[in-house]
Amino acid sequence: MSLILQIETATTSCSVALAKDGKVLSSRTINQRNIHAEVITVFIGEILAENGIGFQELNAVAVSSGPGSYTGLRIGVSTAKGLCFSLDKPLIAVETLQAMAAGYLARFPKPAVNEFLLCPMIDARRMEVYTALFDQNLKQIQATSAAIINQESFSEILNQHQIIFFGDGAPKCKTILGTHPNAVFIGDFFNDAADLTQTAAAKFELQAFEDVAYFEPFYLKDFIAVKINS
Repeated sequence: MSLILQIETATTSCSVALAKDGKVLSSRTINQRNIHAEVITVFIGEILAENGIGFQELNAVAVSSGPGSYTGLRIGVSTAKGLCFSLDKPLIAVETLQAMAAGYLARFPKPAVNEFLLCPMIDARRMEVYTALFDQNLKQIQATSAAIINQESFSEILNQHQIIFFGDGAPKCKTILGTHPNAVFIGDFFNDAADLTQTAAAKFELQAFEDVAYFEPFYLKDFIAVKINS
């Protein structure tokens, strides 16, 4: 059995969820910039209270590990590590773009085509995004990168597959890639702690835990931005 507190703060969305055995019991989400530090502990207290759960009853804490907003990630990871230290509970890290891909499959209807690819995008700056590509089984087929989007981005793959673009980095890319017949843009996707559920539960079963003392978010700041041409 697993009772996992899940934290998502990698973007403008601040979200907390409580999941038991891979099913969400409660969640709180607000999509607003610069509010994470103010509401995160409030959300945690609320969802534990409404389920009659004490902190010591938790089996683990899972956190969205990045890439994403530097400040948001610091707040989420610091909160998760603080809980793990004080409660002596294991820490589970879920890569943010992977969680987004899982969230799309869980919350949005699948397209009519037989094969499609998922492209979560997190806004970085100007025409830069943090992104990766996943197939419909959540297998990562293109590594996470900081990418500058231009007319040639994803060109070869778009000619072969329908790609679904979503996340807060997708709208600014629509003006460049949106005319391609295989490019589909989802405008109302927001990051949610509930999207960590399946990966967090699987990692708990495997005891794939992080070293609480040394774990740091995946900022991707040291990566050189690349132009995606295929």
